[in-house]
Amino acid sequence: MFENMDLSKMSEMISSVKEKVEAYESEVANKIYEAKAGGGMISVKINGNSEIQDIDIDDELLSDKQSLQILLISAVNDAIALANEEKKKGAAQAFGLGGLGGFGL
Repeated sequence: MFENMDLSKMSEMISSVKEKVEAYESEVANKIYEAKAGGGMISVKINGNSEIQDIDIDDELLSDKQSLQILLISAVNDAIALANEEKKKGAAQAFGLGGLGGFGL
């Protein structure tokens, strides 16, 4: 099975994939994802590492603690889900689906 395999080329391929992964992770970490809740009364922005970068709350919600909590939780969860979905899509596009391309699988 491995008789005709050039291990030096495999090493180069692995290095190339590693570089692509590192570049992709860096790109994703700097990307900002935004989700809104309550018709835009709350906006949450997170980066690709799922770290909250900004929260904007409409002044009307400041007097309604329960609604504020519910909408804040919803917006944060939506932002995290959006970031995770975008990362999955981006990884699939960057590295291709349906096998390991350069490995001939």
